[in-house]
Amino acid sequence: MIASTILNTISRGIMTLINGMECQIFVCRSVEEYMIVIFGVPQTLNFTMDAAMQAVNLQISVSIIEAEDITHPNRYLAIATSGGLNQQRTGITDAVVAARILNATLVVPELDKRSFWKDDSNFEDIFNVDWFISYLAEDVKIIKELPPKRGQIWTPRHMRVPRKCNEGCYIKRLLPVLLKKHAVQLSKFDYRLSNRLKTDLQKLRCRVNYHALKFTDPILEMGAKLVERMRIRSKHYIALHLRFEPDMLAFSGCYYGGGDEEKRELSKLRRRWKTLHNSNPDKGRRQGRCPLTPEEVGLMLRALGYGRETYIYVASGEVYRGEETLAPLKALFPYFYSKETLATKEELEPFSAFSSRMAALDFIVCDASDVFVTNNNGNMAKILAGRRRYFGHKPTIRPNARKLYKLFLNRANMTWGEFASNVRTYQIGFMGDPKEMRPGRGEFHEYPTACVCEDSETKAKMGSGPPKLGTVSVLDKRNVDVVVKDQNLDYERDWSDSEYYDTSNQQQNDDSYDETSLDEELELDELLSD
Repeated sequence: MIASTILNTISRGIMTLINGMECQIFVCRSVEEYMIVIFGVPQTLNFTMDAAMQAVNLQISVSIIEAEDITHPNRYLAIATSGGLNQQRTGITDAVVAARILNATLVVPELDKRSFWKDDSNFEDIFNVDWFISYLAEDVKIIKELPPKRGQIWTPRHMRVPRKCNEGCYIKRLLPVLLKKHAVQLSKFDYRLSNRLKTDLQKLRCRVNYHALKFTDPILEMGAKLVERMRIRSKHYIALHLRFEPDMLAFSGCYYGGGDEEKRELSKLRRRWKTLHNSNPDKGRRQGRCPLTPEEVGLMLRALGYGRETYIYVASGEVYRGEETLAPLKALFPYFYSKETLATKEELEPFSAFSSRMAALDFIVCDASDVFVTNNNGNMAKILAGRRRYFGHKPTIRPNARKLYKLFLNRANMTWGEFASNVRTYQIGFMGDPKEMRPGRGEFHEYPTACVCEDSETKAKMGSGPPKLGTVSVLDKRNVDVVVKDQNLDYERDWSDSEYYDTSNQQQNDDSYDETSLDEELELDELLSD
């Protein structure tokens, strides 16, 4: 009875009406967790009736447990992210949630400077750090650096946690160390938090990812210029994340018919990742693990009904074999633009030496597009697809590469009408329709179901078939501030941390677990598949 009274008191959710839809925007923690907040971590989790009575006598009456109420004064969590910017973004988002689970103060995350792309940017070079701290102040206490310990620099205890670690996993593995050492740094922190969490923690993920992580003003301003220049040329446009760079092809182990020269070139690049297994290129294509060629992407879009007059913004690094590879796509869509064609060399100079900042510009333009097309299902694709769902189900097209590969092989044996009809059939379920949102499906960052209310009006507007340009107005005067000033943008190389991270200098006190190597192998599959 008493426990029930406490639960009823402290688990009141806040209800609000958003565009006529009733949505629960906060759910408080359980009685057991609140006991930990009040009394600290007991020797046993078997709470006594006396403890329950003490809580009632305190006349607890709260509907939101704020950071200042739960953060322990001598408990600090630091993380070192891994990979490219979008992969790091998942780590930053999950780090905030981990700090909330542990009732710890979070140190502003350290970005990965040792990855393949050698970007030495700090957090404050990419994100507005003051906004990040202030926006999340009621959720988690965040500081810019560890305080000194006895007048000296405080070196935290270095640890790792397995992938997809849930709340109980963090409590079991990290809390005893935090209680003893008071400061812990988690290394290689990406995908280290379970997809399945309590609703309030999932919604905290959304607050971090879609609101607290805002780019710095120089990045936002340059991104806004690029969007404006696309809109001057055409009221509506498609953005395409091409992902056909040499390193991507080498990493995925794919083969595109370029003979011995292609095999030699990509094999040489592939040797940079020592942990990669030998691949079967044909099998990879059959299983849909390889990006489509630029020509195949163009043919898919034409089959979906996008004509020659469609304007396309291409987000990409250096495409494998350059203009030779791009020529068929440009022939299909001659109105073809990139940040390099929209901006001068001088305008891009502050960003061009930093892969993350250049990639952030691409993400801004992609996010503002009427339709976003991704050519693989890596981190950028997942995060941007989730963001577009969160902000009103803006269309995101993902090629059904497994089915389309067979279709492209047999294209010469069918009419264009037959080909186009098959493409449209195979793409059902891969067009970013609201109906694709199902609880428990895929990565939470791609399908943020706990944060998206069902809107029958949006579903009706989307209808069926390929999204039409102009059906979603992304950058009009009413929402320009949302797109530009509240942008949650970044870019990544979509690969596992096992390939990014140089472990040769790993500290001896780094605690590792047996699950890690297996988890990383699984992540390779996860990041390069549908």
